[in-house]
Amino acid sequence: MNRRTDPAGPRPALVLPTPRTSTAELLGRAAAWRGFDVLARPQRPPSGAPVHWYGGPRAADRVAAGLGLGLLEPADGWLTGLPYALLRRRVRLTTLAEARALPGPCFVKPPSAKIEALPAAVYGPAGTGGTRLPGPESLDGATPVLVCSVVEFAAEYRLFVLDGEVAAGSRYAVYGRLDPEALDAGARAFGREVLEAAADTLPSAVCVDVGRLADGTWAVVEANMPWFAHCYAAEPERALDVVLRAAGPRERVHGRDARFLRAAGDPAGA
Repeated sequence: MNRRTDPAGPRPALVLPTPRTSTAELLGRAAAWRGFDVLARPQRPPSGAPVHWYGGPRAADRVAAGLGLGLLEPADGWLTGLPYALLRRRVRLTTLAEARALPGPCFVKPPSAKIEALPAAVYGPAGTGGTRLPGPESLDGATPVLVCSVVEFAAEYRLFVLDGEVAAGSRYAVYGRLDPEALDAGARAFGREVLEAAADTLPSAVCVDVGRLADGTWAVVEANMPWFAHCYAAEPERALDVVLRAAGPRERVHGRDARFLRAAGDPAGA
């Protein structure tokens, strides 16, 4: 996996739009070492070589068709299909309008791409804790959201998963504060448990975030798109393997992954 491309063949490309994050820089170096062309602008190489992507979903929606990208992402409602033993909380997929009517505080987040007007946080009516959800003047009530009962994660970890196995991983937060560290045995073991139960409900290349709760039990946090995920302290070369599978030529998407292909969004909304 971690080898240079054939210098006699066409050089594949990895597009890293600006401004670049620290993860983009790390992935770019790993890709260049393998012989990739690392591009700052979305363009097809003159050779017609395969193109891969690492960047935001809005920008990806604008360029995916022109670059022939097949972008994999987990289903919006993936969390809702997991058993309570893996979640340790109640989770449901609903609309923002319904979430606004809930009586008490709850954790609310967009199911996939981040929405600036709706950061993942604890929300609730005035006097119940948390802040109020954005009103209809700023965000449409039909916006899908995940609503979860409130739990406290003592530590959170990101797992880069390829073909149902953990390829790389990192701790990224302690009690909600950024604190990257190497993946520990407990997180890796729980990741294997999750994948044994649910790998067939995920793309072949995906990020799964897991966490240890304050009471010491483990729970799934969420699933993410590798092509828009920070690698923190994970090995960039191993994370790159997952990114390349998750955001590469559409014609190379495996048959089982076709149902996880991202539908192009509205470029005008980017």
